[in-house]
Amino acid sequence: MILLNFASLNLCEPLLGALDNIGYETPTPIQAEAIPYLLEGRDVLGCAQTGTGKTAAFSLPILHLLAETPRNGPRKIRTLMLCPTRELAAQIHENIELYAAKLDIRSMVMFGGVSQKPQERNLRRGVDILVATPGRLLDLMSQRLVDLSKVEFLVFDEADRMLDMGFIRDIQKILAHVPKRRQSLLFSATMPHSIVSLSKDMLFDPIRIDITPESTTVEAIKQSLMFVMKADKRPLLTHILLEESPEKMLVFGRTKHGCNKIVRLLERDGFEALAIHGNKSQGARERALGRFRDGTLQILVATDVASRGIDVSDISHVINYDLPNVPEVYVHRIGRTGRAGQGGIAIAFCDENEGEYLRGIEKTIRQSIPVNEEHPFHSAKAQSRKGDKAPKKKQNRGRPRRIGVEDRISRKSSKGGNKFSGRGGSSSRKSSNRGGNKSPGRGGHKRSRGGDRTDNRSGGGNRNRSRSGGSNRKR
Repeated sequence: MILLNFASLNLCEPLLGALDNIGYETPTPIQAEAIPYLLEGRDVLGCAQTGTGKTAAFSLPILHLLAETPRNGPRKIRTLMLCPTRELAAQIHENIELYAAKLDIRSMVMFGGVSQKPQERNLRRGVDILVATPGRLLDLMSQRLVDLSKVEFLVFDEADRMLDMGFIRDIQKILAHVPKRRQSLLFSATMPHSIVSLSKDMLFDPIRIDITPESTTVEAIKQSLMFVMKADKRPLLTHILLEESPEKMLVFGRTKHGCNKIVRLLERDGFEALAIHGNKSQGARERALGRFRDGTLQILVATDVASRGIDVSDISHVINYDLPNVPEVYVHRIGRTGRAGQGGIAIAFCDENEGEYLRGIEKTIRQSIPVNEEHPFHSAKAQSRKGDKAPKKKQNRGRPRRIGVEDRISRKSSKGGNKFSGRGGSSSRKSSNRGGNKSPGRGGHKRSRGGDRTDNRSGGGNRNRSRSGGSNRKR
């Protein structure tokens, strides 16, 4: 489908005027395919690569439909847009504000890590569109501050993460408060088969739109693979920084702790870098992302979840410091560069324990990543392990208990019907309690030297503790 401009999509004049002011001229493929179906009221399951305009693809038709059917009475939440991260929520809200500049439609963003007081005030004023992350939304729902009974449009952005097992319970709780009769939209850069099966319960007769299959990567991105030992990853990253002098480099780590460690190592080598991940406060994440966007920060280190919503158009290099263990995530990572058809460089490090991940990635993208051996840290050992299974993490199960002679005797006696709790005793605390006898004393049962743990109360109130030898000692 080839469309010359947005006017051919039959959007209302205020939207067309706002798009003209922004500088949007020609719809992207995902926009050209999805918007007509959404205007017809169909549910849509859309898959398109990062940077192809998914936000406008679902926002523009919703804004058009809201404008065509104005509200009656106070403002109620008529559209709920859910996304996995704060950064992505803020980005979507910013775009909606631009698109709806000439419409009488009010929107707000809601996420955790900040005070909820301003969000409460916006809710009391009334909003038409709510962009939220599940955690903060559920918090305010539990406080009865959010009413979803009037929702007409439900959007899941980055559906592969939103419907992943980490979010499915939150999603189910939210869906219980949303009307059954609604229009639902799921958009994402990747769409694994497991996610599609989960979405079947949430969408009604959806239109599936695949502009670019999730197994392919952006052609404008120059990919390369570097085999390196795990201990040499840091000096290799420093080598790339010195040799290529990237304008903006986004480095992906697998864990929050790993991202912090990469930042410390880079600072040790004289490079300023900041990390964004779930343990960082919202203010710290916004400051780091703002500096990265305006060019005052050259290196940003991120986890996969935190990277959702990094909308920076001029990222020159993406470094997979740690290969993802989910192959589709690789496509999403390198999609941070080469946005809007621009060129970019994506470099993947593969150490001696990541051969299995590499095999899964190349199988998913249906191509072999070109290997670069022209670097001082090339490892033939890591290269020889391509396809090998990743080693399992060792679990510390504690120190094994040594079995003594008395324990063995106790076990043999147990098979015969007698149960021993102590090493030399004849009755256990549990067995005596079952009989209804409660031992007196401030400290409970007292262990005798011979091993018996029975206490007897004398007629005069004195406590006598019996020894295994048969003699009693008065206290």
